[in-house]
Amino acid sequence: MIQVYNTMTKRKEIFKPLKKGEVSIYCCGITTNKAIHIGNARPFVVWDVIRRYFAKIGYKVHYIQNFTDVDDKIITAAKIENSTWKEVSTKNIDIYFKSMDALNVRRADVYPKVSETMDEIISMIDTLMKKGYAYRLDNGDVYYSVEKNPSYGKLSGRKLEEMQAGARIEVDGRKNHPMDFALWKAAKEGEPAWDSPFGKGRPGWHIECSAMSLKYLGEKFDFHGGGADLIFPHHENEIAQSQCAIGDENSFAQYWVHNGFLTTDNQKMSSSAGNFFTVEDILKKFPGEIVRLFLLQTHYRSPLDFADTLMENTRTAYNRLKTSYEYLNDLAKKIENGTFVKGKSDKSKMITVSQAGGLVELAERLMSSFEDAMNDDFNTALAISYMFELSRDINTYYNDFLAGKIAPRGTDAFMIMRVREVFMDMASIIGIFENIPNEKAVDSELVNKLMNIIISIRQDARSAKNWAVADKIRDELKAAGIILEDTPQGVKWKNA
Repeated sequence: MIQVYNTMTKRKEIFKPLKKGEVSIYCCGITTNKAIHIGNARPFVVWDVIRRYFAKIGYKVHYIQNFTDVDDKIITAAKIENSTWKEVSTKNIDIYFKSMDALNVRRADVYPKVSETMDEIISMIDTLMKKGYAYRLDNGDVYYSVEKNPSYGKLSGRKLEEMQAGARIEVDGRKNHPMDFALWKAAKEGEPAWDSPFGKGRPGWHIECSAMSLKYLGEKFDFHGGGADLIFPHHENEIAQSQCAIGDENSFAQYWVHNGFLTTDNQKMSSSAGNFFTVEDILKKFPGEIVRLFLLQTHYRSPLDFADTLMENTRTAYNRLKTSYEYLNDLAKKIENGTFVKGKSDKSKMITVSQAGGLVELAERLMSSFEDAMNDDFNTALAISYMFELSRDINTYYNDFLAGKIAPRGTDAFMIMRVREVFMDMASIIGIFENIPNEKAVDSELVNKLMNIIISIRQDARSAKNWAVADKIRDELKAAGIILEDTPQGVKWKNA
């Protein structure tokens, strides 16, 4: 049973899909005037995990995410860059995909664009005008009339009389009400424009997502998501115009899910504030899977502060999980080639009770807890903590095995493979260990020999208490992407 916090009702609700065994999701995408920043990326990573989880438990997922490719900001960017709106949009969509691929965000089923959904947008505006919910100004602009909709404000909880102009809302004395918002903007010289029954022009911001979601998901669908900054005015306006056009107060999205802000120095990260970091720039310093884990170690509805020190902490945490991943892979190889059971053990240190049996029992219990966390409003922070708990015991088992403290029994191989399956199931939902560099390229005999020589020189320096040389070797290896680890079997190295 999945419970989800619904912004509309301000409480957790049991998820009841509109179609048995299927989940329909619309997530608001990016405005393509500039490269995606890390704050923009958070909802896409969050929804990627939600999609993965639904698919893992047997649902067929329909996921739609738009691109705003015609917009005031894009037109402004094109003028600054001495380019066209289409060239600016195409460039930033390419950057988006490269960034999301690095974060292991799977592709949506459809990525509709404003410029490619014009017929549906115009038709919806026409419907709103015919029903009396929209009006045309003398210059050709078309506005939605908020006063015609008694339920306007139900998502954000704002009362119309208390509202003031917000983001992307232009105060215009020609409007019937200050909160009326543009559905269609009359053509201006040098700007993109399309023909319509109300004159040449282009859409306002909010109408695009209504038209796109209804086109691809129908008049009722399960989830609509995005950042908390979209609750008002964007999602509020989507609800108003969509339900009025359809003629049903219960139509459109059934569950509204919003992630918390990403902050820097506890201030909301935004392009307008200039305190943002592009995903491209962050990926130059941190691998995508570490960035992804950072975004998921806090519950999606909570604010998340971004800082290099916090990213470094996540790197350390990620490497602990990656060590378990590598240990399980090594155990799997040993099981495949028969050395798992044939290996020698130190009888004086041997553990007689099957340690693998205890490990697989722990794995099954933690997998159940992991699923409970995901069922409780997709609590990735808690789910990941169970993954770390399992990781700790995997590492203990592996080191005891290498130290000869345990003698695996014939049935232990099946248990260890099950532990590996559980660990990888957790990883596949969180979305890590999918973009790890090919270690075969560096795991050659020559490289191993060279690393053994370097480690030996460092050990000699430590024995001679020449800490400056020992530390210099360690630090320069780390800077080159190689980490040294002290283990019961001696110093080992791995890629950072």
